[in-house]
Amino acid sequence: MRKMLFVYNYPSGGVETLARQRSMALAPYKIKFDLLYSSTGPGLQNITNEAAFVITDPSERQKMVMEGNYEAIIVCSTYTDLEVIRNYGYTGILIYEIQGLGSIPEAKVFLQQLAKPYIDLYADAILTPQTPHLITITNREFPNKRKYHFHNGINTIQFTYTNPVKEPDPIIGWVGRIEPHKNWREFIQIYLHLVPNNPRLMAWFFLDSTIFLPADMKEFKELLETNPSLKNCQIFYNIPHEQMPTYYSRIASSGGFLCSTTITEGFGYALLEAMCCLCPILTTNSDGISSFAFHNRTGQIYQQGDIQKAVLEGQNLLHNERHRKLITQRAVHYVKEHFSLQKYANKFLAMITELKRI
Repeated sequence: MRKMLFVYNYPSGGVETLARQRSMALAPYKIKFDLLYSSTGPGLQNITNEAAFVITDPSERQKMVMEGNYEAIIVCSTYTDLEVIRNYGYTGILIYEIQGLGSIPEAKVFLQQLAKPYIDLYADAILTPQTPHLITITNREFPNKRKYHFHNGINTIQFTYTNPVKEPDPIIGWVGRIEPHKNWREFIQIYLHLVPNNPRLMAWFFLDSTIFLPADMKEFKELLETNPSLKNCQIFYNIPHEQMPTYYSRIASSGGFLCSTTITEGFGYALLEAMCCLCPILTTNSDGISSFAFHNRTGQIYQQGDIQKAVLEGQNLLHNERHRKLITQRAVHYVKEHFSLQKYANKFLAMITELKRI
């Protein structure tokens, strides 16, 4: 059994999803992934087949790294761990993974001013999804470093339409954190503009109860409590990942859609998951979704900030049944063809094979 280790600070969101999807993709090749975190988080409830460890003590972390017999270690986001792991004495393959670093300016600052010296000195390679701004920045900042850019994978057997009982009222879903980058205020504006023509329209918020900006959360809750037009909003906290296909399918059956308002998306797992469940998507034109969301083909896209355009596209999804059926069928086909776990495994194993030859 070959062993590899994934190191991240907090088990939550798309990165935690990726860690499990990667483990599933590589399991048929007798590769076991351990997951090492520095704090607990709601994503731990989703980890059932992988060995997940929350360790803060430096000596215990060193013991795990040095005694784990890991062929490769992937460090995501926390760049200082690259130096720490090398100082432990680890000499195997060390990869720095980037999935999302906020807005494009934030990503540039993070990589140029903070992470660069650590990546230059300690990482054997950089791994990102095929997100244009991440590819551009890493190519410019690390011209001599090996870089691998390939699609994340998704389990399309787990994420599929569940054929639920049809919901009585249409539902718009939103998955994210209550913080400026996720642009939750824009979603509320879109919803409020849709309600006059769709008075029974529901809004479902799927939130992480542990990660949010306190001032934003206070404003968000006050809006929901005081604005009568938001009376049909419902909040779901920390839904287990295995239950999300049911929720996406319920949104689909209602005649609604999933909406993403993120300013800059690193990848966009929630959108991909919804597409697998025949749930239409409406999303900003963030380049993180450009590898799978194509306007009028696999979803509807609007320019971030253009509320009027978003509302028009939302109305089309709510009321044009023929169009909904066309784009959702195309979306499922596209995801299965381009984002399968098998394709991910092939790319990942080719990367490891190449790095072992260095």
